[in-house]
Amino acid sequence: MKSIVARQMLVTATDPDREPTAAELDAIDTEMPLIAAEVELLDARITLLDRTPTLLDERRIRRARRRVLAARRALANRPTGAVGGAA
Repeated sequence: MKSIVARQMLVTATDPDREPTAAELDAIDTEMPLIAAEVELLDARITLLDRTPTLLDERRIRRARRRVLAARRALANRPTGAVGGAA
């Protein structure tokens, strides 16, 4: 019986203890305002799982949604660097 083995290199890193690269950390840092806004919206939604929303809860949800949209807009409108270093 022949064994079935992949003939390609693995796409992902095999070392589970690999530290993030500087580029990955920069990408996380760039997206952090959006991540924080999405966490805030998630927290607001979680609080409403077991109760009827009040007027204050609805305001909190609207504010959190606006923050998410503003963070997405800011991230989308962020200028990107030239590829390859030449502009």
